[in-house]
Amino acid sequence: MKKYLILCFITVGLLGNTQAMPIQNNMDVQNVSISDDFEKIPSSELTPAVVEEILKEYPTSKLGAAYRNSKGIFKLVMVLKSGTRRTVYINPYGNWITNKK
Repeated sequence: MKKYLILCFITVGLLGNTQAMPIQNNMDVQNVSISDDFEKIPSSELTPAVVEEILKEYPTSKLGAAYRNSKGIFKLVMVLKSGTRRTVYINPYGNWITNKK
């Protein structure tokens, strides 16, 4: 009987511990200093990982323009469904980047 009681306390302790852990965001975001040496490219030059992330994050938006810098980072101008434009940055592997100037 003592073994079952101890087992119950351990189980409750483990469950409480896992719920106290912070939830990680599914999106990998990097903070990178981005220079403005971007050159316009056709959308066909986007990597498959970038295209997949765009479709996942902006399913109803359209790609307005695509640019790439010497480091391979893409600058994308997304036209949202509401008509507003949003500029986002993403690396060739599909990881989102926040602009840290």
